[in-house]
Amino acid sequence: MSDPAGGSDPAPDGPADADDADSSSAAEQSAASAASDAPEPSPATDTSTGAGIVDRLEERVGDPTVAAVVAIVVGSLLLRTVQLGARVFHWDEGRVGYWILRFDANGEFFYRPIIHGPFLPVVNNVLFDVLGATDFSARLPVAIVGGLLPLSALLLRRHLRDREVVALALLLSVDPLLVYYGRFMRGDVLVGSFCVAAFAFAVYAVDTRRTLPLFGSAALLGLGFTAKENALVYLACFLGAGFLLLDHRVLRTARTSGSLLDALVGEVVALGHFLDDWTDGSRTRRTIERRLRERDPDAPYAPEVGYLGHLAIWIPLGAVGVAATFLAVTSFFYAPRPDLWQALGVASVPAGSGPAPTLGTVWYEATWGAGEKFWGTWASGTHSGHPYVPYLWDIAESMAYGSGVLVVLAVVGFLADGYGESRGTRALVAFATYWGLASLVGYPVATDIKAPWAAVHIVLPLSIPAAVGLGHVVDSLRGSLTVGDTATAALAGLVVFAAVGGVVAPNVDYWNSASIEDKQVLQWAQPENAYKEALTDAAAVARDNEGVDVLWVGSDTGRGTRLYVSDEASVDRMPPGGPSWHSRLPTPWYLERANATVTSTPPSARFDGLPAPDEMPPIVFAKPQDADEVGAMLDGYSAREYDFRLWTEHIVVFIDEEALAAATDPGAAEASASSSAPASASVDAGQSTAPGTRPSVATDGSTGPLAPAPI
Repeated sequence: MSDPAGGSDPAPDGPADADDADSSSAAEQSAASAASDAPEPSPATDTSTGAGIVDRLEERVGDPTVAAVVAIVVGSLLLRTVQLGARVFHWDEGRVGYWILRFDANGEFFYRPIIHGPFLPVVNNVLFDVLGATDFSARLPVAIVGGLLPLSALLLRRHLRDREVVALALLLSVDPLLVYYGRFMRGDVLVGSFCVAAFAFAVYAVDTRRTLPLFGSAALLGLGFTAKENALVYLACFLGAGFLLLDHRVLRTARTSGSLLDALVGEVVALGHFLDDWTDGSRTRRTIERRLRERDPDAPYAPEVGYLGHLAIWIPLGAVGVAATFLAVTSFFYAPRPDLWQALGVASVPAGSGPAPTLGTVWYEATWGAGEKFWGTWASGTHSGHPYVPYLWDIAESMAYGSGVLVVLAVVGFLADGYGESRGTRALVAFATYWGLASLVGYPVATDIKAPWAAVHIVLPLSIPAAVGLGHVVDSLRGSLTVGDTATAALAGLVVFAAVGGVVAPNVDYWNSASIEDKQVLQWAQPENAYKEALTDAAAVARDNEGVDVLWVGSDTGRGTRLYVSDEASVDRMPPGGPSWHSRLPTPWYLERANATVTSTPPSARFDGLPAPDEMPPIVFAKPQDADEVGAMLDGYSAREYDFRLWTEHIVVFIDEEALAAATDPGAAEASASSSAPASASVDAGQSTAPGTRPSVATDGSTGPLAPAPI
């Protein structure tokens, strides 16, 4: 991927491709401010509240494990939705969000691999019509899917003890990395959640010998492919981990029997018994056996014929049904709009636009056409020519800071399960461990930029052995307390205390954070939260203003042209024109919501080619190196400088104070008009500088006494 700013030379650890700087988001909000924004607990609230909720749920559902998991899911959803819109959009969120707004405006959408799968555009396009386009509503689908993921733990109950099921749900709910990117409008938590849930449904189908859960697994896997293309990596990990498990079984049997051939035959026989157990008592099998005995009451082979007949009928039908479910989900999302609605007869074809699309052409574009686009962008290897070790180190660092507790518990769980009292690693625990290790090895190759969200795909499978580890630690603590083993109890208690602190402290620290101090978990292309104040004011002015609302002053930097677009009309439809629309992100998301009219000037015009003072738009964006010259031409404008990325990039926003006052408080505008002569661009409202001098820019992004409206 390229640099979020759209240049050809990447910034340190930043995105490297102009159109695909996938990025992470966070807002600069300290733990203290987060705590101050949170409601004060009721005096009646005590530590028994959680237990009381679980007890009441247990009374209703009759199963303490289910009750505990449901309570955890409620907390998981709250953890992901409270203050969900507080953090300013990240570069990547701004890009995807802007094109969803354009999709809503012109009804046009088609798959572009560079912005990943169509799930978010299709779902949010509908959601915006219901809730409106806000930071909160844009992130809501990710928050809900990530918040519901702990429910999948219940599908694995035949392989995990009850306390491990609860532990798995708890880890999926509170892991800091999963929480942070579960509050981020991006496909990683979506594809991870859908694929993990698809895996859990498949395991449940095998455990219960039921076919219907396989359709749920296919639908969820299809949703995973619509969220992000690395669902293919999940499939590869499933196959690889499954092969390793089979290899272990065969080798273990071969050592016992002394013959590899006998071991392979034994596996085939075991598969036959498994299918026999699955089909036992089925209506199809009974019907075949009954009709065979009607013809020959003494037929000794009736059970075998019924068994084979059932397989001959239902394996093809089931495979076709599962595949059709997968294709139906993926085709619906990948189908271009409005072509899909026109082919269905729901929307009309504009006159002169050619023949109406058919379901056949739409389905082709949603399947083969999308596959060709994916191959040309991601599978061709054009985005993966980077050194391996730095990317591996970056992912490992993100895991250490964002999911350190879970990783340590995963190691404990794998060792305890394989070398503990049971003396044999359970298949699910081994499978998930292999899956996680394969992801750790593979994602430094698969990812195209250094981005902490890649670690999500490693943490998710490791949560299963981590749940075993957490259960082992808690069991050790309880057992040692029972027998009076003070030393073991103290050690286990210390581990539990450290684990709690290792989860709570990062969640508090990363909550809506945009601080460079958290760069191990945050991605580079994240503006500071204070920037949202300027965007709020800019949106208010744009809504109130007539004519051109925003001017972007193009600039040449060491990394290419910034902020300038030669044809602003080109950004109405994908892909945008150049040379550097992406360097403005995430700002276009906010300006588009305000229906702002935007223009820009080339870098050569920033000194003497800017609009005349009486034609100057009320909002001007410029790079800091141009702020002196631009500010000298802007009488009555305040200047505010912000961190536009976690490091190396800043943006200066000039806002006409009179226009802002008119937009936010008409009475203040009249008072401003009758006040003293306006000064040139100033840092804060009310602070001025002489023309031609650069104001000292406030580092806290303060905007004076005007309270910004929510954006």
